[in-house]
Amino acid sequence: MNMFWFNPGPKLLPEQQQRLARLARPDPLDAVPLRKQRLVVVDLETTGLHLTRDLVISIGAVAIEDGAIDYAQQFECTLRRDVKVNESVLIHGIAPSELALGLPPADALLSFMEFTAGSVLMAYHSPFDERMLARALKKELGYSLKHTFLDVADLAPMLFPEALIQRGGLDHWMSYFNINIPQRHHASADAMATAEIALILLHRAQRNGLQNADELAQRLRCWQRARKAALSSI
Repeated sequence: MNMFWFNPGPKLLPEQQQRLARLARPDPLDAVPLRKQRLVVVDLETTGLHLTRDLVISIGAVAIEDGAIDYAQQFECTLRRDVKVNESVLIHGIAPSELALGLPPADALLSFMEFTAGSVLMAYHSPFDERMLARALKKELGYSLKHTFLDVADLAPMLFPEALIQRGGLDHWMSYFNINIPQRHHASADAMATAEIALILLHRAQRNGLQNADELAQRLRCWQRARKAALSSI
């Protein structure tokens, strides 16, 4: 067991410990051309936006592989939680009774990490999803998240500056790219909407000469620093 990747603190069943030990390591970013890179687009539904208090209640994800969305590789899971009805739960449409029937959090998170299979992860406003997922993994599994996240919310204005959408939401980019996904505000639907946008962005990135996920991530970091500097000078 490689303790660098995880350090089980919670009490796990033997089967869960075995699954944890078999989780794939994150892919090297520069080893695979971008058109061949497997990416997993993820969306989390949570009880709120507080990074240290709120909980992940649903995970939706879809894989992009060989330059296309693989509709056979989708993930959707509700986590078993005992929470009160609040505005967030009402927006997501996930009733407390549905949460009570969800998978135990440890099993749900193991299943999701098995689905990722070490892939690069993408999300809209990914810093939130990354921190919420990392906290849940550490609490439930003692697992330290090492996967690379790419933020679709920043990739979009970087690659399509002509859209003049700097701080728009997911709906703004769906409208710009003429993407129609019904039943929004569910993890699986939002993950699919984000994946549709991500696929357009990846095609633009390749046309701009970005060869792999590492080059894309580096370009994104430079763009983010430049935007931050420009905003701080105003």
